[in-house]
Amino acid sequence: MMAEETRVGYVGVGLMGHGAAKNILERGGYDLTVVGHRKRKPVEDLVARGAKEAGSAAVAAAGVDILFLCLPSSNEVSAVVYGDNGVLAGCRKGLIVVDSTTADPAVTRQVARDLAERGVRMVDAPLGRTPMEAEEGKLSTYVGGDPETIAEVRPVLRSFADTIVETGPIGTGTTCKLVNNFISIGTSAVIAEAVATASKLELDLGKLHEVVSAGGANSAMFQMMMPWVLEGDDSRLKGPVRIAAKDIRTYAALAQQAGMASFLAQAANQVWQLALNQGHGEKFMPVLPGILAQLNGGSLRDFE
Repeated sequence: MMAEETRVGYVGVGLMGHGAAKNILERGGYDLTVVGHRKRKPVEDLVARGAKEAGSAAVAAAGVDILFLCLPSSNEVSAVVYGDNGVLAGCRKGLIVVDSTTADPAVTRQVARDLAERGVRMVDAPLGRTPMEAEEGKLSTYVGGDPETIAEVRPVLRSFADTIVETGPIGTGTTCKLVNNFISIGTSAVIAEAVATASKLELDLGKLHEVVSAGGANSAMFQMMMPWVLEGDDSRLKGPVRIAAKDIRTYAALAQQAGMASFLAQAANQVWQLALNQGHGEKFMPVLPGILAQLNGGSLRDFE
């Protein structure tokens, strides 16, 4: 299908979804329908750019060829698919659903089976990188599903992603994303503890930044977190604490189901759950060193 013929729907135009949807519309040139989000600003921005708004997932599913879901977790995916005004209520044979949620792979596979009974194909294509890259059309995505369906949606994916990795059958995209996120979110927990400890030891954190940047401990995650530590700038990593906690919790459960002795995953899970329990769910990930410093009787900078 050509861009001028393909109608695309998008459910979940939040931090990551807004940028992806914007680029589907403007870079890809696709006819775009978005479904109302709990925050109106991104919806209104996309409508102002030329998108249409549907009142429900059922309405969107009935009127598009490819429907993207980009939601906080599998719970929201299930509600959007199975709800009274959900995808199953409005879908028609031939629809392709692309789930960009970082989800539980078991739920992803079950949703795919239920959609298949209605003649609807599905791929899972979770998103990598940050909202900054989403707005720039430079995301990465990891796609699970049958090769023919992936080939059909690839042109749309290219409008917002410069890296597309085909991972295997349905569910493997999300599984790869969860393993990837364990590495990145687990690393962020190590960085946060190290920086909070360095602060309590009264180290010059600017000098610590120089030391780590010059050696093997350096990482993309370190460089995304340290601008907040040094300058109060959390814009490099606009991932909410609640999402980090959800992702690491989902990975830890997946590892446990696989029979893994996942000590490090459980430790990282507890760190992020602690930050969540302290009421910091909507703050961005770079503030974690400040949260840990405060809990240990120290202070980095104001994050309240």
